[in-house]
Amino acid sequence: MELWQLQQLQSLPLEAKIIKTKMRIREWYDYWDTNICVSFSGGKDSTVLLHIVRELYPDVPAVFVDTGLEYPEIRDFVKTIDNVEWLKPKMNFKEVIKKYGWNYPSKDVANMIYYAKRGSRWALNALQGLNPDGSYSDFKQRYKKWQYLIDAPFIISNKCCLIMKEEPLNRFHKEKKLNPIIATMASESQRRKNSYLKTGCNAFDSKIPISKPLSFWTEQDILTYIKTYEIPYASIYGDIIQNSKGQLETTGEKRTGCMFCPVGCHLEKEPNKFQRMKITHPKIYEYCMRPIEEGGLGLSKVLDYIGVKY
Repeated sequence: MELWQLQQLQSLPLEAKIIKTKMRIREWYDYWDTNICVSFSGGKDSTVLLHIVRELYPDVPAVFVDTGLEYPEIRDFVKTIDNVEWLKPKMNFKEVIKKYGWNYPSKDVANMIYYAKRGSRWALNALQGLNPDGSYSDFKQRYKKWQYLIDAPFIISNKCCLIMKEEPLNRFHKEKKLNPIIATMASESQRRKNSYLKTGCNAFDSKIPISKPLSFWTEQDILTYIKTYEIPYASIYGDIIQNSKGQLETTGEKRTGCMFCPVGCHLEKEPNKFQRMKITHPKIYEYCMRPIEEGGLGLSKVLDYIGVKY
């Protein structure tokens, strides 16, 4: 798919998007002879996805990975949803960060840092704005500002999400022979945009077949759907209101994901997610910031080094 085609889909009215999304879900359901499931994080995007899927097929199971990193409000909300399979990762988060470190500032850059620290030439070149063969790259100039992370006094890698979420889900899908539908959107990141342009909504022939029928939706579509159809959602988001620009927004958290994850925290306006956590979840905040040697997660050391207030 070309970029202009994605942009055209993103500009459609919500009613048309719902119709197209349902078409993609039906195709996925029929292709796999009903053997599908919904990856359900408890967040607002996957809540909308599950609502649409179960309007069509009420018996489709949902799968939730209980990583221990979710907001308590997310876990409480998931408990209210029927037919949800709860999974657990093999390693807990403290074990992961001790062995593989923190994911920052993004999955792609964290992966570069991990291999650059081990002397991989392609990673060292990328962090100098160069292609793997050492030639100049306009695109990779953006990575030069992250060179300082090579000297970070803590481990950095992108392996956290793989171990905590992807591996439990992949095991489940393989064992149960269920093909997942997920709620990612192309507007969320360059990585997700590129993935959508490569495969479209339904990646039937991928190594791990996956359906992304909300890919051409936007954040405004999600919030509009929740308000229009009055579907329940996790309380951590607060209310959905219209701001001064005429757009919908939540009065609580904008994104949920993992509470302790520092990905993108350098881009947040104050109060950032950790400053808000200090107020809304003080006990979890204290555990998160406390040094590992004292029984915590040691995130304060990371935030101090990258210059993010908390």
